[in-house]
Amino acid sequence: MKYFAFILFFFVAISCKKNASQMVDYSVKNETDIQAYIKKHKLKVQKTASGLYYAITKPGTGKQPTASDNVTVAYKGYFLDQNVFDESPKEGISFGLNQVIKGWTEGIPLFTEGAEGILIIPSKLGYGDQDFSRIPGGSVLVFDIHLISVN
Repeated sequence: MKYFAFILFFFVAISCKKNASQMVDYSVKNETDIQAYIKKHKLKVQKTASGLYYAITKPGTGKQPTASDNVTVAYKGYFLDQNVFDESPKEGISFGLNQVIKGWTEGIPLFTEGAEGILIIPSKLGYGDQDFSRIPGGSVLVFDIHLISVN
């Protein structure tokens, strides 16, 4: 029985060590990269307490959504190097803000209907340190946003 407990402890310790070593904190790198991007593109942005950056480039005049609303948004998503990874049709797509990445759940309610702008989302508010589809783990995501409607 002593050997079983030792072996169990050994395997648990090894598996914990692997998981800890696989986790990467991209916070500092993301912040440095975002600051360089903002400077290079001469953006006037605001930063939320969570680390989300945003700029409203064209104010809207309609309703402002909450984090649980369903919205229709036209967007283009790209990396800091400008490589596009996703884009909606011009008429936009509809979804619940409680069904998307944290950066969108927090960022889209900063817009009013008709508004356009940009969201710069650090990885902790996007897909974290894990790869997702064509998005590598640790990626900063940039979105050009047009909030078409709050449904």
